[in-house]
Amino acid sequence: MPRTSAGVLLYRLRPGAPEVLVGHMGGPFWAKKDDGAWSIPKGEYVDGEDPLTVARREFEEELGSPVPAAELVPLGEVRQSGGKRLTVWAGEGDLDAATCRSNTFELEWPPRSGRVQEFPEIDRAAWLPVDQARAKLVTGQVAFLDRLLERLSG
Repeated sequence: MPRTSAGVLLYRLRPGAPEVLVGHMGGPFWAKKDDGAWSIPKGEYVDGEDPLTVARREFEEELGSPVPAAELVPLGEVRQSGGKRLTVWAGEGDLDAATCRSNTFELEWPPRSGRVQEFPEIDRAAWLPVDQARAKLVTGQVAFLDRLLERLSG
């Protein structure tokens, strides 16, 4: 059974183009990467969990704030290259990206050192125009930007 994740793509309307809130993935693997190293706030869930509830929970865990959107609309599902299925909702809202604080995970670092360190899941968040977000997001999530733009134009 493929792994499943759910997330929320927060957007705000600005003159010229909408902006989306994305997070730079934390940990040593992503530390020196920028393009292709950002993500929609999301997290895995198991059978029996409500994906929308998980999406809201993961947003709060990864950014330190509840989803500031009154309404969330589905953007559907995308199958990632590794087989994971990601379901995303979009919502219009705003929050101060500079104040975002993520939960953490533990990782043996450096590898085989026996030393366990703690890293944030998201080490920083930023509002990016959709065109800039295309380059920053991991490839498997870019389709959600197109779906958001379709919803906003229709």
